[in-house]
Amino acid sequence: MRKSIIVSLFAGCLVILFFTLTSMIKVFSSDLNEPVMTAELHNSYRLVLITQELDTPFWAKVEQGARKAAGQYGASLEVWGTYGSNRDDFLKNMEVAIASKVDGIIVQGLDTDEFKELTKVKAASSGIPIITVANDVPMNESLRRTYVGSDHLEAGRMIARQLVSDMGFAGKVVLMVSDRQEDFQRSRLTGILDVLRPYAKIETKIVAAGDSREDVAAATNELLNEEPDADAFIAVSAKHAGSIIQEISKRMQVGGFYIYSFDDSPETLTLMQQGQIDALIAQSPETMGEKSVAYMVKWLTGEQVPLNPDGYFTDIRVLRAEDAQ
Repeated sequence: MRKSIIVSLFAGCLVILFFTLTSMIKVFSSDLNEPVMTAELHNSYRLVLITQELDTPFWAKVEQGARKAAGQYGASLEVWGTYGSNRDDFLKNMEVAIASKVDGIIVQGLDTDEFKELTKVKAASSGIPIITVANDVPMNESLRRTYVGSDHLEAGRMIARQLVSDMGFAGKVVLMVSDRQEDFQRSRLTGILDVLRPYAKIETKIVAAGDSREDVAAATNELLNEEPDADAFIAVSAKHAGSIIQEISKRMQVGGFYIYSFDDSPETLTLMQQGQIDALIAQSPETMGEKSVAYMVKWLTGEQVPLNPDGYFTDIRVLRAEDAQ
């Protein structure tokens, strides 16, 4: 009898020990797996890319690069934009992104008080980092974390050096700008003037026009009336190049002028292949998209803090007419 009791007690102890060990294994297993699950969730950042030129080939390439990088980093990327540079809708997208408490906003910089108010006050107070891409807004005015895109100051210098190489050390150069200049246009203009200023026999004339083709055509027509002896045109905003050339061709041979632009868009490339643009600055929009997402994730994970306040410049190069043939 006593022996049976001892056996029963021993068996009971074994059962209790079994369940205890099983429970411990489950607890430790759960603890070991939890950091992995947390890390996976931690990497699922929600990012938004916002542009006011959604329908252009340039921004399609920026989006392509951004989506590629988002896939590599395991981040969620939404692309919001407007068509035809609708600034009101663009700013509304910014407001919605901030209100949605996304993890990070990558945005085409817009040099307006409304944009700066959104980035400096609303986004900053919500703890949402901003990275400007392609078009910058100075850090002290926007509190953006960094900028990813072309060095527009150097781009202006490059196109001016190409002009001097083609035209020589004397001539009248028309610089066509928008009447509402963004930071990138001012930087390009500064770079151009830096190079041309030392040449006493090169005269520069800055002409401001609106953003529509009609406004640019009207400004070009008026300029040709006032300055019939102009030798060269630089479209500081790439959108102006086509209208400038169209207006010139109504009066005289385009080949009699040196014409330069920025951004290798389908229109400017076609004009270059036709011999109507002598050279332009080609940018790297896909790389802009990739790097902007990469730096945003590095900021969010703490891998790279702070980011370079001066920005990260992507490749630019002079593309000449003979290169586009």
